[in-house]
Amino acid sequence: MSEEAAKAGTHTLVLSDEAATTRLARDIADILRTGDIVALSGHLGAGKSLIARAMLRRLAEDPDLEAPSPTFTLVQSYDVPKGLLLHADLYRVRSPDELDDLGLIEDLERAITLVEWPDRAGARLPAGRRLDIVIEVDPENPETGRIATLSGGVLWRARLAIAIGARRMIDAAGWSDADRQFMLGDASSRAYERLVRENGETAILMISPPRPDGPAIRQGKPYSAIAHLAETVDAFVAMDKGLRSLGLSAPQILAQDLSTGLLLIEDLGPGLVIDENGPIPERYEAAARLLAELHRHALPTILPVAEARDHVIPDYDREALAIETELVLDWYAPHIAGVTLPAVTRAEFGRIWDRLFDEVFATPATWTLRDYHSPNLIWLPDRVGHARLGLIDFQDAVLGHPAYDLVSLGQDARIDVPAALELKLLAAYAGARRGNDPAFDLAGFARAYAILGAQRNTKIAGIFARLDKRDGKPGYLKHLPRIEAYLRRDLEHPALAELKAWYQAHLPKLFATQEAPAEASAEAEPEPETGAPATSPPEEP
Repeated sequence: MSEEAAKAGTHTLVLSDEAATTRLARDIADILRTGDIVALSGHLGAGKSLIARAMLRRLAEDPDLEAPSPTFTLVQSYDVPKGLLLHADLYRVRSPDELDDLGLIEDLERAITLVEWPDRAGARLPAGRRLDIVIEVDPENPETGRIATLSGGVLWRARLAIAIGARRMIDAAGWSDADRQFMLGDASSRAYERLVRENGETAILMISPPRPDGPAIRQGKPYSAIAHLAETVDAFVAMDKGLRSLGLSAPQILAQDLSTGLLLIEDLGPGLVIDENGPIPERYEAAARLLAELHRHALPTILPVAEARDHVIPDYDREALAIETELVLDWYAPHIAGVTLPAVTRAEFGRIWDRLFDEVFATPATWTLRDYHSPNLIWLPDRVGHARLGLIDFQDAVLGHPAYDLVSLGQDARIDVPAALELKLLAAYAGARRGNDPAFDLAGFARAYAILGAQRNTKIAGIFARLDKRDGKPGYLKHLPRIEAYLRRDLEHPALAELKAWYQAHLPKLFATQEAPAEASAEAEPEPETGAPATSPPEEP
């Protein structure tokens, strides 16, 4: 298959045996959505029914589903976890007009539809959501081999590239027989699967295609560029190598496809730093001391990805910090607080933050992993020292103040961290830093911690409000009282007196309800499964 054909959305695959054909069917089934049409063509005995049956069983999550051929009924319907599934065999249809009597066309928009002999439908199957699979006997291996040609329009190109790229990478890495289980992904565009072998061995498939640019919002740049969010999987690979070179437990990369954005990585397992009572103090303190260990090093700002391919860690600069704080003005203020702030008030907000950022930038920058909180920390009891803490979700790492990641830990957005434990984390971090540098400035660090805590919680308050208002995801609002409480806690620091006064004057709602942070709930938005990174929610404007 030529590169030009792949870019055009056409892929030709040589399938060596029935198992390979079945794996292809399952892989395609995993990417199907309501409204998709899979058109299966080929001569009698080529394998259309084999593919259709494997897709049906995968979609039904029932490997023993009988899935009889609809040769005589013409259309068979199923209720599957993704919704309505239709399987049509049009071999006995003599005219496209006959489809009107079947009701097939009317159901296409609300179903996933598998169609054998699609040529009998003429032009009645719309091309936009149609994936054509032509299956033929492989003349070099006629007993068991098949050749499948897949082609689809623009809506299929990215999905096919990921599905086929993942299969090739998995097979090349020796994981072809593993069962692929979808995991709850993080709140970004990334997705994750757990691969499980029959012997119980597991690995994680990370699907992180290149991030498309959003609309330009300032100086011709999209939000992702301003906030320095990772645009490709290169950032993960580079930071992973960097962390592992320090003896830390980032997942080993088992295989990679950088152009498509696919990684097969070590599954660090189910170990949590929390239990039913909340944070496990000794594990949180271990996480604080790990940060101190990381921050004592003079760390590089450019990291290798592959041969002749490097990643430059971006600065967590004034522009990035500022645009994040503005999310509270754009979303929290109108949607949660019920106020629209005039330009002069917004400008005052920006000036206050600008002065606070001056203090933050006075300290030399270090690696800032950016989402250093409970879902992204994996406890590894069989390892020793700092390696007992597994690290995931660091692709958005920047060069920032060392207090930022400790804030992420001590003011965990997803679970209550009592103020007493937060102080213990500061003490554990400071004690470890002073062990290597007796001149470590705890007072200055605490001041920066309060500033960055206010910045992070201001940002997250805006993000959670936007997820509810714009994206129809109210589940994140369950965390908002916790974020508001953390922000009030930060604003008590004398360094933030001016910012506190601004909040009291213009967003008094923040101080009107002084309830304790909400308990984490299992309702509404599901939390990511252990092993699937959980970032702050998507930050596109």
